[in-house]
Amino acid sequence: MFRDDECRVRTAHAPANFTTIKHMALNLLRRTKDKLSIRAGRKAAAWDDDFLAGLLVG
Repeated sequence: MFRDDECRVRTAHAPANFTTIKHMALNLLRRTKDKLSIRAGRKAAAWDDDFLAGLLVG
């Protein structure tokens, strides 16, 4: 989904930090009122700044 295999972060606390950020992003997408799939929600957030702001504000 996030192409984790291509991530170059492998030292110290960086992998755990990236995982935490990824989980937060997925939780925000799951919380939305729109009945979009996670993939469609990620695309909508990338394309539409208003949709992204709505996800972040709640």
